[in-house]
Amino acid sequence: MAARITGLATRLITVPLLRSWGAEAPENHVIVTELTTDDGGTGHGFSWTPTIGPQAVKALLDHDIAPFIVALEANADMVWDQLWKRLHEAGGGGLTTIAMAGVDLALWDLKARQTGTSVTGLLGQRRESVEVYGSGVNLHYTVEQLVEQAHRWVAAGHNAVKIKVGKPELREDAERVAAVRKVIGPDRLLMIDANQRWDLAHTFRALDVLGEYGLEWLEEPIRADDLWAYRRLRKQSPVPIALGENVHTIYRFRDFIEAEAVDIIQPNIVRVGGITPFRRIVELARANSIRVAPHLLPELSGQLALTLAEAVSVEDVEDASFGQLGILAGPSPVRLHNSRLSSAGRIGLGFDFAGQHSQHLKVPATESKGNRIEYSNS
Repeated sequence: MAARITGLATRLITVPLLRSWGAEAPENHVIVTELTTDDGGTGHGFSWTPTIGPQAVKALLDHDIAPFIVALEANADMVWDQLWKRLHEAGGGGLTTIAMAGVDLALWDLKARQTGTSVTGLLGQRRESVEVYGSGVNLHYTVEQLVEQAHRWVAAGHNAVKIKVGKPELREDAERVAAVRKVIGPDRLLMIDANQRWDLAHTFRALDVLGEYGLEWLEEPIRADDLWAYRRLRKQSPVPIALGENVHTIYRFRDFIEAEAVDIIQPNIVRVGGITPFRRIVELARANSIRVAPHLLPELSGQLALTLAEAVSVEDVEDASFGQLGILAGPSPVRLHNSRLSSAGRIGLGFDFAGQHSQHLKVPATESKGNRIEYSNS
């Protein structure tokens, strides 16, 4: 008889960033989850948001998700589909899917632990390592600071880097892109990310100016909801168009792919709802010959990247991994060396999150207390 879910615990950790992402994002939030089953099993997962909604995500988990999943069979695919239908009234994606990731990741962790392997091993590891590209949330950096960061990426051995664009004046963006291209040389890949700061007309003007610097892709220049604009953009852009960090469902990814509005999709494993929907989205992209580049969270996305049929590169924002932020009490589940990521072979997802009193945890004194909700099947 299959094990069934008996309870869910949550704990919110807020961590100040070592390198601020700007005034609007000085910290990250991790909602740690622990799921239990009637055969004594335990799975550990998490939800994540850099800015908006950590308390809302925690509330969804505590008050809407926990009572619903109790007594369900501990099967990630089955739970995900039932839970998505249950929560759809509150929105098909966004806070709902971010919260769902906390359950989905815990269920995959549980299954891997029960089989005595890592999630990478459970899903079937296809390669020993994947490429990592250097990234930074650096629009607020001075040109000098940006150049220093580019030098660090080169010294670390990265063969590809990504910077932010979207300054008030296009000439400022051009100056910054030119400065980074000069540091990294002509052979390394250079990507730029506008974080939805432009409209369609400005995007075309920017491509006329910035396209000469040999860009690998232009990421999310326009509001992620504006499919009409992206369809027009991709038809005329000399640079591949990437998007997906703010696309939350397989249906929306399907819309962009079928509209021929995107060259590279960038699903964030937590924002789409966990490993279960991420794998479905990747297969959709593969069936349509669309490239995939997972968004952020290298310690999670790197493990999944090792299992994919097509090789992908993994994003590593400087000094922003869970290990570097002090969120982990134990070793990282991945190893990064010479711009390559490999699995450390830890059981399950391999995340041991630091507790409130751990010397490793750099959190404010106001860390939210843990909350366990147990429900009876009777």
